Amino acid sequence: MDKQDDNTMAQLMDLGGIKPMVQDKVLLRQPKIKRIKQHQLKQEKQAEFYFSDGYIPHFSDTGPMRYCAEDVEKYELKKLRRGDYYPELILDLHGLNQEAAKLEILALFQACKKQQIQCCCIIHGIGTGVLKTRTPYWLAQYPDLLAFHQAPLEWGGQGALLILLDIESDHQKF
Repeated sequence: MDKQDDNTMAQLMDLGGIKPMVQDKVLLRQPKIKRIKQHQLKQEKQAEFYFSDGYIPHFSDTGPMRYCAEDVEKYELKKLRRGDYYPELILDLHGLNQEAAKLEILALFQACKKQQIQCCCIIHGIGTGVLKTRTPYWLAQYPDLLAFHQAPLEWGGQGALLILLDIESDHQKF
């Protein structure tokens, strides 16, 4: 372009016949705050689905708190009790209410699946006994649970549970 073309273009612009283009912006994603809220609602619904307060499984009245899924060998429960499995993740529920505890337990299980961790520990404490009695009921409802047993003293004793998960199954995708 030479100087004459520049002058012609400037004259055309001055005449008012040309309007500058307006950039149209199309947002294909929802705003971040809305996505976060939807994700939290989804997690809460999943937690309510897995951890119903109405379901009360039958646990043995004698001995420590323990549970083994029907399709799992009882020897896995014994190995869990003996300490053959080492918890790589520990969740402390102290200070949480029941709803927050359900969400945290679900988040722990999701983290275990994501990181391929088979054994974890949940410290529910003794306190008033609300979380101590409700936590095993919630855990028994989780589809990928193989077994849980009262933790040895080094991991919390009567105030904690060692949990063995099936990390191979793909019941849920997060």
